[in-house]
Amino acid sequence: MKAENPTYFAMSRFAVAPMIDWTDRHCRFFHRKMTKHALLYTEMVVADAIIHGDRARLLDDQTAGPVALQLGGSDPDKLAKAVELAAPWPYGEINLNVGCPSDRVQSGTFGACLMKDPKLVGNCVAAMKSATGLPVTVKCRLGVDDQDTGPALDALAAAVWAAGADGLWVHARKAWLQGLSPKENREVPPLDYDRVYRLKRENPSRFIGLNGGLEDLNHALEAMSQDGISLDGVMLGRAAYQTPGILRHADRLFFDDPRPAIGWEELIAAMADYAAAHIHSGGRLHHVTRHMIGLFQGVAGARAWRQILSSEAAKPGAGPEVLLAAFGAVKPALATKREMEPV
Repeated sequence: MKAENPTYFAMSRFAVAPMIDWTDRHCRFFHRKMTKHALLYTEMVVADAIIHGDRARLLDDQTAGPVALQLGGSDPDKLAKAVELAAPWPYGEINLNVGCPSDRVQSGTFGACLMKDPKLVGNCVAAMKSATGLPVTVKCRLGVDDQDTGPALDALAAAVWAAGADGLWVHARKAWLQGLSPKENREVPPLDYDRVYRLKRENPSRFIGLNGGLEDLNHALEAMSQDGISLDGVMLGRAAYQTPGILRHADRLFFDDPRPAIGWEELIAAMADYAAAHIHSGGRLHHVTRHMIGLFQGVAGARAWRQILSSEAAKPGAGPEVLLAAFGAVKPALATKREMEPV
């Protein structure tokens, strides 16, 4: 599927990025309560873990709507096997990670390391395509280390499209595999959106989405077009996770959905019910609420909200009443505050 396919374009116009240790199933459930249409990604799941590990734990998902599974690996056969094994779960897209710079990923010779071997990436994509009828996409960087981002990105893109990839999400930074931590790799290498626009200009019929440094919904919306070049999608990472309340307005801005944003009380009630079910099945409240810490930034009482969720929710035996108590700290301000919505 290319950008002109209306179904794929619609589900990919706005996405929340895959983020290790962050976008787990609880996070995705939370995000989905605020946006019905955004494409949500799992955190990266290594192919070997699916083949040899607890697939039910790794792949379980209760998120309605479009969700993509991101895989990590560099062995085409293992990636194809992982895709086959994931088939019973309701994912709508399979994505290959060619951008993560962590030491663990480097030791396995995948993630951003694969920018150095476009032919292998193409072989991985072809194997994944052979194992599924779902769209297969790639998420990459502009390049790594001393690579020239001109030929590096062109070579990677050419290889994955020749292999049948349905889309390419580009984190518009290089990754430095030596000398920078994963956190620094998300902040230090300079952004180069122009390089992504150039790739789109030269490949107008291909699905190309932009990730990296997008600060909020308005910034993302503005970044979709420049000088007559229109990208097919934008992907928010840290902004969506650290200030998740902005997702309440994504459907209106990106999908022309006229329905009002979910109300705060409805959202908290839904999350309390979800947390209660998770606790009943043997989980802990903190597994759910840790993703909600940044929900009320800028609202009076937000500090108390954060403190309660950070301390009380982590205690053994904590139940959804802790979440409701934390909400009580901000509820009075929400009743009088004129909400600042994206324009």
